[in-house]
Amino acid sequence: MRRGEGGGDYLAWLIPVLALINLVAFVLLWLGGTLATALGGYGWQPPAFSVAVYLSLLGGDTEQVWPGAPPALAYGGAAALVPLAAVPVIAAIRAVARRAGGSRNLARADDLRAMTGKAAEARARELRPSLKDVARLRPDDTGNLLGDLAPAGPELRSSYEDVELDLMAPRAGKSTGIAIPRVLRAPGAVLLTSNKSDVFTVTRQERARAGRVWTFDPQGIAYSERAMWWDMLGGCRTIEDARRLAGHFVSSVNDDSSKRDFWIAAAQNTLTALFLAAAHGGASVEEMLGWLADPGDRTPIDLLRDANMDALADQLQGTVRGAVQTRDGIYETARQCVACLLDPEILAWVSPDPAYPEFVPAEHVLSRDTLYLLSKDGGGSAAGVIAGLADAVIRAAVVAAERTGGRLDPPMTAILDEAANVCRIADLPDLYSHLGSRGISVVTLLQSYRQGVRVWGEAGMDALWSAATVKLLGAGLDDADFVDKIARLVGQHDVRTPSWSHSRDGSTRSVSYRQEQVLPADRIRALPKGTALLLATGVRPAVIRLRPWYREPNAGPIGAAARAEVRAISERAAAAWQRRAG
Repeated sequence: MRRGEGGGDYLAWLIPVLALINLVAFVLLWLGGTLATALGGYGWQPPAFSVAVYLSLLGGDTEQVWPGAPPALAYGGAAALVPLAAVPVIAAIRAVARRAGGSRNLARADDLRAMTGKAAEARARELRPSLKDVARLRPDDTGNLLGDLAPAGPELRSSYEDVELDLMAPRAGKSTGIAIPRVLRAPGAVLLTSNKSDVFTVTRQERARAGRVWTFDPQGIAYSERAMWWDMLGGCRTIEDARRLAGHFVSSVNDDSSKRDFWIAAAQNTLTALFLAAAHGGASVEEMLGWLADPGDRTPIDLLRDANMDALADQLQGTVRGAVQTRDGIYETARQCVACLLDPEILAWVSPDPAYPEFVPAEHVLSRDTLYLLSKDGGGSAAGVIAGLADAVIRAAVVAAERTGGRLDPPMTAILDEAANVCRIADLPDLYSHLGSRGISVVTLLQSYRQGVRVWGEAGMDALWSAATVKLLGAGLDDADFVDKIARLVGQHDVRTPSWSHSRDGSTRSVSYRQEQVLPADRIRALPKGTALLLATGVRPAVIRLRPWYREPNAGPIGAAARAEVRAISERAAAAWQRRAG
């Protein structure tokens, strides 16, 4: 015969808990009744603190304990002390709930002190000089809200030097529990990429109170009218700048960055030369597309020579003068990479327009403004443009941090939702290693580990995983190999199994131990929606409950603003379709 594996540990607490409940009840009755009868004019009559007195009070025989005093007075005094006793009782219940609700081998509140209370506040003051003389910090000043430790808290926050990687299946709470709360709570500038309008609709009006809202929506995800432009070529002053921009367009059409064939590499070199020629020659993006359509046009070669970039000019000239089949293959690949710019509506967003303000990344990162980068994924996507602008903002933040003492204060929040679809920054794994130390709080949201492998390759995704100091793994992770790897990372624990054997000579009890995974793969896969496994540097894994924006105290007005935003989008969409139909 075998008893339950873990029930015995908690059964041992039953007697002390019952004894504590009776002790609290007796103290309330004894002290409350004594005080009430004294204040009621029946004299100071403290009874003996004995079991007999307790049983008399439980039986309603207050006359024997306090002669002459009415029962209602005695019990009323005890009831008046209940609120005073509630605080320690609730604390005890919460402590028992924490013990009973989680595995001994997962992190508990004591293990996560650095992410709570005074420790998080001290860390925030250390990282942000502007907070050193602030007497009382707001919770959102102390770090990024992650959620509540399951099952009963406390609230956990990462620091503003942490960089985060979140893996969750669709509709597992990425937007409601992570992206939207981060945007709403961000203390400084915000950058958000997405292929949906949900985060935009909930947060736009709230962020408009903090600063200016910039909406870069070239494909009409939120049907936003163009009210800005970005000088895409303005940042191409060096070969490195131009190569990065070209790389974003190449990555947008190359499904696996680890497989870069001759045509992809040659197309990136050609785009690098054309971007530089246009930037130094004052040409527009549209003119650059004209050069790409006509390989025989010598204008970009001449502009590169005028800019004293003879080596690059010679390389471009060599490509043009090479075998016709090779040249046409390179140029056609390059044309496919920037095909989204052939759409006049997309081209307008990256071309100078005096009718609208210019978005300047270097100014944005020092403000409390918000930039929404919205694009569709799949065919015709403006992902290359989105990735280019997101990268320009992140690099501008790094430069600004270096100029202001090494760290942005307040920190910038960058939320790269759908990073594998609409914001493929090829060297994001390398950037992660130092963005946190610059005061750039980055969150990358992916649907699975394999999705990241498709973009950055095995080595790149491993580097991104290793560089992230905070990782949240949510519901719906179906990659068996990856989930099994996480189960091994969480670790194993000893399971104590008592057993009894019966014979003629009597009963014998023995205890054996075996090792089991703390969180088996099937439990990780079956994490409920709204929960996540937290893997943070330097602490044991923990299970947390996300805090969706609609469950927060200020959800009412934010929800009303979101509904108004949805109506506005619907009206803009109807007007857009009418214009197209007409």
